[in-house]
Amino acid sequence: MRALTMTMNGTPLQRKVLLANPNGLHMRPSAAFVELAGRFESNVTVSCDGKAVNGKSIWDLMLLAAEHGTELTLEVDGPDAPQALEALSVFLSTPPADC
Repeated sequence: MRALTMTMNGTPLQRKVLLANPNGLHMRPSAAFVELAGRFESNVTVSCDGKAVNGKSIWDLMLLAAEHGTELTLEVDGPDAPQALEALSVFLSTPPADC
């Protein structure tokens, strides 16, 4: 389930992903997501259930209380947005190796 919206006019890129981690977006996966998002210059927003948060803030991500199977919307805006969107989408939609 990968919808990618890419425009040439500076509009942010968006993609919906299903959270694959069986434990949801708890502290460790949130920290790993923030670390990965921090490697990119682009701004990252994560949304679910009408709440949108800064994807580079562990505390903001924790506020989402996203559980396994939750549909999250990633929005990325910046110079490396396509690369950031792909990496972050894969991170969220792939179960961790230790499951």
